[in-house]
Amino acid sequence: MAFDEGLVDRVRTILHARRVTRAALLEKRMFGALVFMVNGNMCCGVRGTELMLRLSGEGAAKALRKPHTRLVDETGKRMKTLIFINERGTDLDHELEAWLDVALQFNSTMQPKAPSATARQRTPTALHRDESRRGTRKRVRHEA
Repeated sequence: MAFDEGLVDRVRTILHARRVTRAALLEKRMFGALVFMVNGNMCCGVRGTELMLRLSGEGAAKALRKPHTRLVDETGKRMKTLIFINERGTDLDHELEAWLDVALQFNSTMQPKAPSATARQRTPTALHRDESRRGTRKRVRHEA
């Protein structure tokens, strides 16, 4: 599924403004979204035009009382700590900043995880480059 590049850029800008370092930030495709991992833990993401946040159970319950929010319920099993905020809830920069601050606050309470041996930094350029290469690799036969 595609994601709103404008919203992704806004999220990146805010995360960098909040002093999330490049070393602490990893972008990864998960759940049909582009997810931002902070210190090895999922923090937020963008799927379609919606912002996805990982919060505590209590934080998610509190956030769901606000307009433009819903639980992530993609597999028929509710994920009590993941919520979506639709585009009307993130139109204004101060609204998006407030949502991301809540997710970053929860993220700061979790133990940092070391990146897996197979994980690698996924920058927008790397994503574009990887997609453009799919199916174009040629096999080279080396003769001994």
